[in-house]
Amino acid sequence: MGTMDAILLQILNGLDKGSAYALIALGLTLIFGTLGVVNFAHGALFMIGAFCAVMLQRILNLSFQTIDETQKDFLGNPLKVDTPYVHSWFGPETGAAIIDWSVPLAVIFAIPIMLFIGYAMERGLIKHFYKRPHADQILVTFGLAIVLQEIIKYFFGANPIQTPEPSALKGSLDIGLMLGFDPNAIIYPIWRLVYFAFAAVIIGGVFAFLQFTTFGMVVRAGMADRETVGLLGINIDKRFTIMFGIAAGVAGLAGVMYGPLNPPNYHMGMDFLVLSFVVVVVGGMGSLPGAVAAGFLLGVLESFASTTWATTTIPGINQIIIYLVAIIILLTRPRGLLGRKGVMED
Repeated sequence: MGTMDAILLQILNGLDKGSAYALIALGLTLIFGTLGVVNFAHGALFMIGAFCAVMLQRILNLSFQTIDETQKDFLGNPLKVDTPYVHSWFGPETGAAIIDWSVPLAVIFAIPIMLFIGYAMERGLIKHFYKRPHADQILVTFGLAIVLQEIIKYFFGANPIQTPEPSALKGSLDIGLMLGFDPNAIIYPIWRLVYFAFAAVIIGGVFAFLQFTTFGMVVRAGMADRETVGLLGINIDKRFTIMFGIAAGVAGLAGVMYGPLNPPNYHMGMDFLVLSFVVVVVGGMGSLPGAVAAGFLLGVLESFASTTWATTTIPGINQIIIYLVAIIILLTRPRGLLGRKGVMED
């Protein structure tokens, strides 16, 4: 593989990983920017989203037994076979297609679930900690994350659960050939490209919602000066509660589509949580563009640090590169890349 081929491949790997970082960090920043809450349970929302895909997959595979006259046991008797209910409802071909596309369909399935969980979390717990110190917020939300993690472990077990992508989206594409390189120079999995495109759509949708809708404009005004917006007679608290639900939805959808890349397990939220907070801090606390930019930047850097050359030259660099970059950025720009003055500086 040539130098340019290798560089492009690592950039693709970085954008793929950075997509997950950016989506989770975007939701974290939405919550912090609107409510001022440091939500350590946000990684658990990512995990719950992934298990929404697992849940839908199991629902679609619910079956009943029927007698198949075309199959015989060793005694010549007809065999009993398990037939999914969706096969009987929609026909074998359509039913099989629905099961095959269970992960993309789980996006629709997860939206109301994540919105409800986000609303319940904010109304039932988070609202009581708005005026409490950030240390209290961290402790209570971290405890909530552990509780949610153990609930998932109880119902789904401790082992990772496969949630395969649709058959049509399995395999790889010859990206290099499309870009004018030699055949087979850059072969990349289709689902990773789908995940990056999905992340781009979600991120673009959130920014468009905040930028071009009346609701979003009021929320941005409330983020800048909550007291003044409240004095205008606008119920900004209700809008911020809705934003908490949207942030939960963003994290959940990121988890849904991440399942085929890394089989869901009960601790996947914690695995992403610390890295996502590093992304938020590097991007700048309260800065939505900063969170997204830092997510992709750190994802690309982590990808390059994972190459054989990098790990041979500096063993373990792939494990610490994000934290090294965070230290350097915060030493030179204490507010992060795009941080605002006055955020968490009192």
